[in-house]
Amino acid sequence: MRTSAQILAIPLLLLSGWAACAWGQSQAGLEPIPIVLPKPLFEGTPVNIKVPNLEKPLGRPRDPFLAPAGTMNVALHKPVECSGPPPTLGDVDMLTDGEKAGTDGTYVELGPGLQYCTIDLGARHTIYAIVVWHYHKQARVYNDVIVRTADDPDFLENVVTLFNNDHDNTSGLGVGKELNYVETAEGKLIDAKGVEARYVRLYSNGNHANQLNHYVEVEVFGKPVK
Repeated sequence: MRTSAQILAIPLLLLSGWAACAWGQSQAGLEPIPIVLPKPLFEGTPVNIKVPNLEKPLGRPRDPFLAPAGTMNVALHKPVECSGPPPTLGDVDMLTDGEKAGTDGTYVELGPGLQYCTIDLGARHTIYAIVVWHYHKQARVYNDVIVRTADDPDFLENVVTLFNNDHDNTSGLGVGKELNYVETAEGKLIDAKGVEARYVRLYSNGNHANQLNHYVEVEVFGKPVK
C-alpha cells in the first residue's frame, strides 16, 4: 500500500515527465549553429579595463546556440559597404571573407568616431544569430556597439535593433540596455530571434584604447525566406 507521501508524489512525477517531454519536443529540429572559432591570441582575464557597464567574464566556453537544422552563415563572401573614408588598413570585404585569425592582415581598420558597416545578404533571410569579431589580438572594449537589420540599404524599412550598448546615446541611435564587453576569440554572439531582413548594419564608436574601429569578421546565421 502506498503512503500518503507517495500518493502526493505521483502528480509531481507525472508533471516532471511531461516537462521533460515538452523540453525534448521544443528542441526537435534544432541543432548548434556551426561556429568555427579562431585560435585565441591572448589568455587570462584582462585587467585595468575601466569601462562602465562592463559584462563579467563567463569563465567558461559559451554554450552552443541552437537554431533550425540547415542554418548556415549566409554572410560569407557577401558585399560590404562601410561609412567614412577608405579603410586605413585592410579592405571592407574582410568582414565576410571567412578569415577570423585576428592577426595582422586579417582585419580592417576604419577611421575614428562613429562608423558603420552594412552587409547585403542579397535577399531576405530569417536570421537567428549574428557573431561579430571586432578585434581579438588584444583585450579591447568597443564603444557604442549597435547591430540593426532592415529590408533596404538606407535603413528606412523594417528597421530592427538587435543589440545596443550605447548607454548614454552618444551615437544618437537611442539608449541601449546591453552591456559593454571585452573582445575575445569567441566573438560576440547576438540572438537575432528569427528576424527577417536583407541588410545587417553594425555600428561602433572607437574603443577604450583608441578612437579607431576594427572588424575581423561578421557571421550571420540564417536561412533564406521562402
